[in-house]
Amino acid sequence: MGSLEMGRKTVGWAARDSSGVLSPYTYSLRETGPEDVYVKVMCCGVCHTDIHQVKNDLGMSKYPMVPGHEVVGEVIEVGSGVSKFRAGDVVGVGCIVGCCGNCRPCKADIEQYCNKKIWSYNDVYSDGNPTQGGFAGAMVRGENSRRHGTEQAAPLLCAGVTVYSPLNHFGLKQSGLRGAILGLGGVGHMGVKIAKAMGHHITIISSSNRKRDEALDHLGADDYVVSSDAARMQELGDSLDYIIDTIPVFHPLSLTSLCRKSITGSFIGSMKETQEMLEFCKDKSLTSTIEIVKMDYINTALERLEKNDVRYRFVVDVAGSKLD
Repeated sequence: MGSLEMGRKTVGWAARDSSGVLSPYTYSLRETGPEDVYVKVMCCGVCHTDIHQVKNDLGMSKYPMVPGHEVVGEVIEVGSGVSKFRAGDVVGVGCIVGCCGNCRPCKADIEQYCNKKIWSYNDVYSDGNPTQGGFAGAMVRGENSRRHGTEQAAPLLCAGVTVYSPLNHFGLKQSGLRGAILGLGGVGHMGVKIAKAMGHHITIISSSNRKRDEALDHLGADDYVVSSDAARMQELGDSLDYIIDTIPVFHPLSLTSLCRKSITGSFIGSMKETQEMLEFCKDKSLTSTIEIVKMDYINTALERLEKNDVRYRFVVDVAGSKLD
């Protein structure tokens, strides 16, 4: 059956129910098919989406579930039809691991809108087997992985492209623009770094002054406004070309109406945009600000992330962790 067979076993850390608690889980990977790469996971970023998924906040979680969609790993084996990679390459695996390749979004290089896209975890392959994520020792993925680098680069596969994609899609990459980043977490801090590298004047909008010094002195933001300051918010709204909302929990949509322009959304980013973003960050020497943890710390990391107690992204050192 080739790629449909189940072969090697690996150990990941999985949620068994909506409590969201992760623990070791042994499962089989499918055999490496002609267009697949077998990847030994080196590290994996921790995203707020992982919390939503393991706790079934969206009402569609399937268990056991191994989260993780900001993966950097080493290619161990490639299928007979793979030409982009060879054993020993370091690659990245993001949110999407498959798509139909034939629909309008796929042909337009925006495959994240494909109705048949396959998520890196909490989904099923075309053969009916479940997808599992990067909190694991290994994974088998299609050739649509990206060339990649270090632990600091892992969060770029989600947090980085999530802010790069709307700037790219809506033609907002030229220098001289004035933008605001709503929220300063894993995605928001990359929004500041990427937009500043594009030559934008950036204001952070936050619910408190707690991160003011960090935003201005360390991340290089130009201004900082507390959202409850009505006068400053009104003043700010008259000057902005765009706002990027990065807050991962419920909040008033009115905060994004300052631009007095259309409110629209973007959906992660395509593989093409992800590669462009990685090259942009490499050229500009941009990396994520991270805290590296071992796998046995993951439940504490998720609890801290839910409290916004991380600067600014957890990355699990999978290769250096005892998984079982």
